Amino acid sequence: MTDKKNEPNETRLATESRLATTDEHGSRVYIHPEDITGKWKTLRSRFYWFLIILYLVLPWVYIDGKQWILLNISKREFTIFGNIFYGHDGPLLLFVVLGFVILMAFITSIWGRVWCGWACPQTVFIDALYRKAERLIEGKARQRKDLDNQPWNLNKIVKKSLKWISFILISLHITHSFLGYFVGTRELFQISLHNPSDNWTLFITMLVISGILLFDFGWFKEQFCIIACPYGRFQSVSMDDNSLIVAYDYNRGEPRREKGLPADKEGDCINCNHCVKACPTGIDIRQGTQLECIACTMCIDACDNIMRKVQKPEGLIRYTTENKLTGKPAEKYHIRSAFYLIFLGAIIYGLIFSLNSRLELKAQFLRTSKTPYQVINKNIENPTIINHYTLKISQPGLNKIPFKVIAGKGFEKDIVLSMPEDIVMMKEDNFKMPVFFKFKKNYLDLGKKKVNIEIINTENKMIITTIEVNLVGPIR
Repeated sequence: MTDKKNEPNETRLATESRLATTDEHGSRVYIHPEDITGKWKTLRSRFYWFLIILYLVLPWVYIDGKQWILLNISKREFTIFGNIFYGHDGPLLLFVVLGFVILMAFITSIWGRVWCGWACPQTVFIDALYRKAERLIEGKARQRKDLDNQPWNLNKIVKKSLKWISFILISLHITHSFLGYFVGTRELFQISLHNPSDNWTLFITMLVISGILLFDFGWFKEQFCIIACPYGRFQSVSMDDNSLIVAYDYNRGEPRREKGLPADKEGDCINCNHCVKACPTGIDIRQGTQLECIACTMCIDACDNIMRKVQKPEGLIRYTTENKLTGKPAEKYHIRSAFYLIFLGAIIYGLIFSLNSRLELKAQFLRTSKTPYQVINKNIENPTIINHYTLKISQPGLNKIPFKVIAGKGFEKDIVLSMPEDIVMMKEDNFKMPVFFKFKKNYLDLGKKKVNIEIINTENKMIITTIEVNLVGPIR
């Protein structure tokens, strides 16, 4: 066995008693992963930039003069892919959140931690932006490590300052794009040209979010994945021996190359530790599946590069499953995955059903806060009674529709509605209007009467909806 005490610090294998990012005293060990090239790195980089461009461009997409995605919390109006939702549509979020959780469980049960390595904002922004800036300014892994270890001098101050200035600029850009989803990109652009004192709340929010991103993406980095992120613990519940993982083929690699070991007894692993040097969380993939692994495939590319140099087959570290590593047959059907898929299908059905129900025109009569009724000509035997209501109508997602409000059959002769006869509601309209019901006192039974009010499409004469209204008046 090699003497680990004589190994360089960055290549020393993590022990089971502590994390790879901590030393024997519990202090943080800063990781400087090497920049590895390979087919997986190329694919991931392209996908990262696709996600980043999508994130930056989406809030600038306007259709018919409206921002395609706008989450206006102050107005409780949320535009998602051109469809407007309101505050009372909040229960739909239950389907979205629950569906996302089950979808992640389903994806994890089949493809493992593909989210962490390929789509998580933590990984995407750090690897594609922050580490790029760090490498550009401070150099390669060895240069960055040497820079951290050397005493403070002019060279170190300049490089560290430039790095953190670039981190600040990146964080500010990400934050402003994020706020564009909530404030509106055009409005945010105009606000950014004004004095910050004109919009203190938004300015402070921007500073707080930028500070969080700067701390997390610039300094905390892999510690969030190892310590704070719950998904690493969540994966152990969702995965089984048939789930795809990034794994080291110990059958082929062991025993590793060591001094004094005959060449014909060696496995394919030459013990170069390039997989450890490339890992952004500092783990040794050869120790098996670990919670700290984010399946970023850096170790795969690092190992494949070495295998090509020593003229051995690639794939010593690869995407595989625990069953394949142990020689067990792969199961065609996963009971766990099937359960997730059925549950996900039920959630999608519930969401579609709720959305279809939401697309119907909804009307509601709300009694005003004033007196429930007014009496006109009190001195006569059968005076006129007036009930004042507010008609609240919402029409999310329908085309514009002309309609009128009338008393239902059997009530039209006794009730007069005081309101515009013909109204046109535009697509995704939402408004209120006062409605006055006029009727004679003898129309009531003991001071009350239930009547049906119909909303009719004036184009096709079809009844859109019928609403029951309680009319009230004096008992005597």
